[in-house]
This record gives sequence, C-alpha cells and structure tokens, in this order.
Amino acid sequence: MREAEIKRKTAETDISLSLKIDGSGRCAAATGCGFFDHMLTLFAKHGRFDLTVSCDGDTYVDCHHTVEDVGIALGEAFAAALGDKRGICRYGHSVLPMDEALVLTAVDISGRSYLGYSLPVPTEKVGTFDTELVREFWLAFTRASAMTLHIRLISGRNSHHIIECAFKSAARSLRQAVSIDADFASDIPSTKGTL
Repeated sequence: MREAEIKRKTAETDISLSLKIDGSGRCAAATGCGFFDHMLTLFAKHGRFDLTVSCDGDTYVDCHHTVEDVGIALGEAFAAALGDKRGICRYGHSVLPMDEALVLTAVDISGRSYLGYSLPVPTEKVGTFDTELVREFWLAFTRASAMTLHIRLISGRNSHHIIECAFKSAARSLRQAVSIDADFASDIPSTKGTL
C-alpha cells in the first residue's frame, strides 16, 4: 500500500498527517485555517488521495507557520509513500478551468526540488487567508517531496477561483504522475535507474 503517516512537532506547529495515494478522495482537514482546509479538501478529492491532517499551530499570529509546515509534512508523506517510485508514470500535467480562471500545472517526480511559480493573485487576502501563503505551501511541498512543480496562471480575476484552480490542477497533475504505468510497473522511470 502506498501510504504514509507523518508527525511533525515544532515550537510553532504540531502536525499529524496521514496520506493514502491510492484512495478515493476523502479528506479530514483541521488546520485552524478555514480556507486552507478547503484547499486541502479539494486537493484530496481531485487527486483521489485519502488525506487526514490536523495541525495545532500558532494561528493567533497568522497562518504562515501552519500552511508552510503542513506543506512540508504533505511533501514528506508523498516521498515516503512513493518509496523508490518504481512503476510510476512520473510526469503529469493539467490545464484546469474554473469560471474565468485557467491554470496550468505540470509535475515531474524527479528527486529534484523545484517550484516554477507564476500565479499572480489580485488580492492580498481571501477572507482572513493571506494569499501569499499559496506560494509558501507549494514551495515547502516541493522541497520536502523532491518534486518539480510548475504552476502558471493563464487567465483569471477572482482570487478564490485562481487559488482553487491551482490546487485542483496540481492534484490532477499529481494523480497522473503517481499512477502506475501498467506496462512498466517494475521499472524505475529514469535512465539513471533511480529517482
């Protein structure tokens, strides 16, 4: 089974996270940041990942540490659950619309951490959520998972739509990349023999 449990405790956050890659899209997110919980829920749904995450964080300051540290924990969970990455498709991409918003994402489960991020969000906040934290989440995720991820806004005006579109698109790209290639299920998808 491709699954992992991560416990991460710092002076700023106490996180418990479980991930099942071959899931049905169930999510139970309780981070103390409502908009972020919404993004994690739709990420799980569109990736068909089962995700449970609870975080007791210093949200009385703001949601920065919570969002960043959940990104780290989720990245670590993907890395652990994928193991040596044998049989995965490795690459995935999605161009996803949501009303006026259109976002392109592409992922390479390469063993190399990189975030290509061009997702200008028109407002500084969605509700009480600082929109600059979207980049912090994906940066933490790519570093901890050792993946390459590109996120590009093609069009959009509504901040909520743009961010939601990015999370859904990234989930679908990841779903494609982590899926098992039936014709090469025993192979590592690299000429190096390792990822």
